[in-house]
Amino acid sequence: MTRPSTRTIVTCGLLIALLVVSCLFTIPLGPVPFTLQTAVIILISLLLTPGQAAATCGIYLLMGAVGLPVFSSMTGGFGKFLGPTGGFLVSYPIAVTIASLVRRTLERRGVRQVICDGIAAACIIVIADILGWLWFMMVTQSDPLSAFLVADAPFIIIDCAKGVLAIAVAAAVRPAVGWQRA
Repeated sequence: MTRPSTRTIVTCGLLIALLVVSCLFTIPLGPVPFTLQTAVIILISLLLTPGQAAATCGIYLLMGAVGLPVFSSMTGGFGKFLGPTGGFLVSYPIAVTIASLVRRTLERRGVRQVICDGIAAACIIVIADILGWLWFMMVTQSDPLSAFLVADAPFIIIDCAKGVLAIAVAAAVRPAVGWQRA
């Protein structure tokens, strides 16, 4: 295993900080709050390798699990994972790993960058929404439709807009982070 470069470590650290900042501004919309976390999670999958992306999300979740106030509404603690929105949190390392793998595979096959990024963003949204919905349904003991209408439906279009934002930011910052096509 190769040691990560200083640039990689700094990039991962900055993305963790951006994840924390994305939770500073929370709009409560029922049991699932609106934050910019999804945009940053997508950005992580667009800028990092699968391993780096998973590690970045894992460190962020570990920070929250030990009680640092890094989650929505500046809260923390292991209890957040057991609550109705815990499935969204748990989905992050899984989603970024899969999305980053998909993006890299498509890039190697010569697919245009914006298409690779769009598919990766869609992967994040689908995986996070499915795991978040299933978790919400289990914790709240809701029926599938009610859980979907509360936990996912209000956010689908907003999450797509966050994906477009993340794709634009990734295109702008890739030269600064030394990113190279797979």
